[in-house]
Amino acid sequence: MTDEQTTRTWQPGAPGILRLPSGRLVRGRGLRHSLPAGDTPDLGVYLLGKQPPEVPWEARWLPWPDFRLPRDRELARGVLREVWERAAGERVEVACGGGHGRTGTALACVAVLDGVPAAEAVSYVREHYDRHAVETPWQRRYVERFTP
Repeated sequence: MTDEQTTRTWQPGAPGILRLPSGRLVRGRGLRHSLPAGDTPDLGVYLLGKQPPEVPWEARWLPWPDFRLPRDRELARGVLREVWERAAGERVEVACGGGHGRTGTALACVAVLDGVPAAEAVSYVREHYDRHAVETPWQRRYVERFTP
């Protein structure tokens, strides 16, 4: 990463930041909470059952009902790959309503893309992002079966 790219990523230790083993930083958050102070995303990926409100940065909507799995698994794989790729030099956030279940599941899949074994990805995200990440057994299985 160049110095210019480094300035475009999140500040380590800021609220909701997940540091992946590669050093990439991704922010997870709950949309029901206020936008954190400081930098705004270059890309936001919103995991909701209905279309999210407009934001002043580039955004992707990944249809994903609460407590469930993404409606389109192939679309999800592509969007999550984009999250991982762009986090190398840009501020990327992943968010759902509360910031735990869907966001945690998506971040665990991004961790798999970064090289974390799928069987360990939920534990990794719970340790490094939020201990409540990935809320349902089917979300856990989705991560365990997620392939890069």
